[in-house]
Amino acid sequence: MNVYQDLMFPMNADKSVFEGNEKFYIPPTQQIHSEIIETAGVEMFVLRLDLMHPWVNGNKWYKLKYNLLEAQEKNFSTLLTFGGAYSNHIFATAAAGKLFGFQTIGVIRGEETLPLNPTLSFAIEQGMQLVYLNRASYRQRNSTELQAELRERYGEVFIIPEGGSNLNGVRGCTEILQQAENFDVVCVACGTGTTFAGILLSLTQQQKGIAFPILKNGSFLQPEIATLLQNYFAANLPAPNKFACSWELICDYHFGGYAKVNDELLNFTQQFQQNHSVPLDYVYTAKMFYGVMDLLQQGFFSKGDRILLIHTGGLQGNLGIQ
Repeated sequence: MNVYQDLMFPMNADKSVFEGNEKFYIPPTQQIHSEIIETAGVEMFVLRLDLMHPWVNGNKWYKLKYNLLEAQEKNFSTLLTFGGAYSNHIFATAAAGKLFGFQTIGVIRGEETLPLNPTLSFAIEQGMQLVYLNRASYRQRNSTELQAELRERYGEVFIIPEGGSNLNGVRGCTEILQQAENFDVVCVACGTGTTFAGILLSLTQQQKGIAFPILKNGSFLQPEIATLLQNYFAANLPAPNKFACSWELICDYHFGGYAKVNDELLNFTQQFQQNHSVPLDYVYTAKMFYGVMDLLQQGFFSKGDRILLIHTGGLQGNLGIQ
């Protein structure tokens, strides 16, 4: 039995999917009410991808999906991928590997630090073998030479790039929005641009996509996203639309860079959860939500806009920020 077929259901289907003892739930859309939103004259909603599955949730599932299918179709038994010590991708890949019967190897940036943090402890519990690379070597993770060395060392492994950031990842992310035609603007936090590229391929020309880079000087993602879209079209892969909608990057809400936070962001995140029962991760979604709420107060959005914010999961990463 192909264990993945049941997970290809349309996200608007009225069912849950069971694999072993775990459920994959249809992510709900939750409306957010506040004085700021009402004053801006808009409606705001959150697509709760964080509620899909306890471990393999958010955009990480979508970026893994077609990588897992390709690995299965090519009869690979082992997945090898890359990430930092608190990587959501490492966490999700370890869980997905166990769930779907793959052995997994995680190549971790930096030296081993004991005791292991909760992310890496969880990965080991799921059966993942951890390998550490110094930062200089890790920067070569996408090179043919390093990947050949890893294959020589670990055998025939199916290599998934860091974060699932390849065309398989983009393809999966075209499936995040199954019923988005009622929204004028869709917002998402942005690390590599893979998720955003997939979302852009699923919106119409009347809609707009906005990404909030969580990296400092995030404008470098502009050409990278454009290249992802160009390569996706060139590969003639399936997409809801054969064009990308209008889009822009807003690079002012990185709070100092990747995994950087301050008291203002921490307080906002805690208050937002208290007011709306929506937990946010500090690395990605909190920065995007903060940015949207700030822009609402600046009159950035048009009166009457229906705005959808994508909650990309990753809550386990909060354990790394004390």
